Amino acid sequence: MEERAGIITFQGNPLTLIGKECKAGDRAPDFEAVDNDMAPVTLSSFNDRIRVVSSVPSLDTPVCDMETRTFNEQATGLSENIAILTISMDLPFAQKRWCGAAGVTRVVTLSDHRDGAFGQAYGVLIKELRLLARAVFVIDRAGVVQYVQLVKEITQEPDYDAVWRAVKEIV
Repeated sequence: MEERAGIITFQGNPLTLIGKECKAGDRAPDFEAVDNDMAPVTLSSFNDRIRVVSSVPSLDTPVCDMETRTFNEQATGLSENIAILTISMDLPFAQKRWCGAAGVTRVVTLSDHRDGAFGQAYGVLIKELRLLARAVFVIDRAGVVQYVQLVKEITQEPDYDAVWRAVKEIV
């Protein structure tokens, strides 16, 4: 499996990403993760929609919590033709508990804990931590990646405005 060193940092310390870099213009790799009820879910489960896929290290950390809550708030009033997915290595039980406590209803949380299929397919699996890097992918209805934002320092939030500009360009 391809490894890319020094692409991102955690508190300034360089980390290694596993998997091939996913770029705008690429066909979005399908993957299988599990939802909060342990049911398998694939990217193709949302083929009829534009997909905003946000990967985070763990929902139980302040930045990931804030990011997912922000996407949930920003999703209010969005068309049902846009699916927002947040993927982490958290166990589905923890994700379900977190969503209930946070009141998150517009973001679908998925767990990549079984085999890191998403992380490897999108090149965001962190070798040293076995967590996912902070990244956002916007995928059109045809399954083509239209936008990629890999956050260089994983303790920082993504640029939400840039994500929504990318979504508006393909709506």
